[in-house]
Amino acid sequence: MKAQYLLRFDDICPTMNWGNWERLENILREYELKPILAVVPDNQDPHLSVAPPDPRFWDRVREWQTLGWTIGMHGWQHRFVTHNAGVVGVTCRSEFAGLPRKLQQEKLGAAAKIFGRQGIRSDLWIAPAHSFDYVTMRILAELGMHYISDGFSTWPFSDSLGLLWIPQQLWTFRYRPFGTWTICFHINSWTDANIAAFESNVLKYRACISTFTEVATRYRHRQKTIWDSLGASAYLHGSEAKNVFLRSSKSAYEFLTTHADSAARRLNYR
Repeated sequence: MKAQYLLRFDDICPTMNWGNWERLENILREYELKPILAVVPDNQDPHLSVAPPDPRFWDRVREWQTLGWTIGMHGWQHRFVTHNAGVVGVTCRSEFAGLPRKLQQEKLGAAAKIFGRQGIRSDLWIAPAHSFDYVTMRILAELGMHYISDGFSTWPFSDSLGLLWIPQQLWTFRYRPFGTWTICFHINSWTDANIAAFESNVLKYRACISTFTEVATRYRHRQKTIWDSLGASAYLHGSEAKNVFLRSSKSAYEFLTTHADSAARRLNYR
């Protein structure tokens, strides 16, 4: 089976770069694409305040939902309060990982209430900075969440809590011969050249661009295998080792020999 690509846009909030977004939304509509939109329920991150707030923000989110675009819950306030990398282990900062269960329940409950008040239906979790822990996962399942957009496996899989992990491994278009690949875009700082490149790649890969619904339906009952853990570990090692190697070949060797086992363990998402 040929590769499938999902398009995911992060940090969707009232103060995002609306100039860039308007142009990208026109491209998405023109080519009848249905992206994943990671919406921050109550943005309090000053780094995401790059434009005056749009008073019609929630009207727009509801409109995107009617178009069949997938709305994901992107944390609560997008504020990083711990240095815990969580179960995915990508970045050492988190809005949730490492916090007590009660506090995480309060945050996730507040996020869910905002979506409910605004008429937004979402059972997809998208963690800021890819960081959340097993406590977060259990609370998400209790809240009726069914999907997580994260991880480095080649195909989606269902975990022991019944959560379907749809992997997110790319930040730009890259050729892949098979597998399911979510490309995550952060558009606030994009230039005209970035937008032009995005449209060019949409035309190039259009036949392989899928939708969240299609992927979720196809893989809903697929269970995790050892190959998912090995593939995720290899992918993360390859990315990290490359970055380290560019700084020092000795450091890269040290990283691989010292951290291989721990990386494999943390990528075993239970």
